[in-house]
Amino acid sequence: MGILEEAFEENVLTTRVDWLLNWAKLNSIWPMTFGLACCAIEMMAVGAAHHDIDRFGAGAFRATPRQADLMIVAGTVNFKMGERVKRLYEQMPSPKYVIAMGACATGGGPYFKYGYTVMKGVDRIIPVDVYIAGCPPRPEALLEGLMTLQDKIRRTPVIRKPARLQPADLA
Repeated sequence: MGILEEAFEENVLTTRVDWLLNWAKLNSIWPMTFGLACCAIEMMAVGAAHHDIDRFGAGAFRATPRQADLMIVAGTVNFKMGERVKRLYEQMPSPKYVIAMGACATGGGPYFKYGYTVMKGVDRIIPVDVYIAGCPPRPEALLEGLMTLQDKIRRTPVIRKPARLQPADLA
């Protein structure tokens, strides 16, 4: 015990594993550079000095899906582009998150009724964690969506209890 007591002195920190891992994840979100239409300009504005997305730990926009854990779908998704969106999403490492930004990405936007080539929401091909309304949404809305995603990450359990076997599962 003497060696262990002298090794740490006053620098011992105790916490929950869930809290520590979620804190690390929510303060190091790396979004993928992926803009499809006018919403991408607002997304770029969030990275500028006026809005400063770096204070949330999400300022390093990655150019490859293998280094990103957040896909911000900003703009109109056509059916042809939907295949590429799905492929890029599948190349991202887990845990991965998606923000649908703007009216076009969330529900087809102004092309909903007559745009036969426009997908009526990106959630038809990939799971979406946060929806941001607007056409195009303001940069502040994207920051609010990022904070909503951080709250979702904060509440996510990392270590789960094993599922109990039900009598029906044994048969």
